[in-house]
Amino acid sequence: MTLFNAVGLISTLALLAPIFTILALRLAWYKSFPALLAYYVVVFGYNILSQDFVHANKSFLYYFGVLNNFLDAPLMLAFMTYFSHTATFRKKMLITVPALLLFQITLIIINGFNIESATIAMGPGLFLVIVFATIFFIRKAKLTIVHQKAMGKTCMVAALLFAYGGYAFIYIVYYLMKTPYKADTYLVYFLITFFSSVMLSAGIYFERRRVNVLEEINTTRKELKVIYGGASETKTATS
Repeated sequence: MTLFNAVGLISTLALLAPIFTILALRLAWYKSFPALLAYYVVVFGYNILSQDFVHANKSFLYYFGVLNNFLDAPLMLAFMTYFSHTATFRKKMLITVPALLLFQITLIIINGFNIESATIAMGPGLFLVIVFATIFFIRKAKLTIVHQKAMGKTCMVAALLFAYGGYAFIYIVYYLMKTPYKADTYLVYFLITFFSSVMLSAGIYFERRRVNVLEEINTTRKELKVIYGGASETKTATS
């Protein structure tokens, strides 16, 4: 196995870290985490097949790659609604996802389901993810620095911003500029994927701890409401 293949394998296996973390911490059905889980399952599946670790039909691999490129931004945007600080902002994001899907469907109808259509669709998708990731990162970083809160969300958004900033660079170099140094571009992709996957998994772990604390607080509030609410009703009835 060459160094290139070894780095590719390590990067691909790193994609399993967010998947196992989500499943182990029982977040698979929590809010928008199903979208993140689906995203990493699809990316892992394509990466493991495209590097010939598992044999796959070339035609199947081609269309799987096209599907992967189309689903990338919508799935990530759907997950990123988790970071919305207001219901209004979340609704705006939820409108963005079907609008992007509609654009992609129109593109497929006009140009066909192929790599050319996927390349065109990836541009707006990458732009939207980076814009929202930047907005959320600035907000969450302030909360973490000033109030020592939202460390998990900050770590997760930082991982996404790092990843998609790198993917945007690769998109420009590989798809638009059509660099002849394809092996180097893949190597950069592998490194970005590895570090962002590890960072995101750490963020998910910290976020789960915060969610556990919030669930305990809510449970305590309900118990107190039952105890003191019942006592108040008894007192009123006695009076």
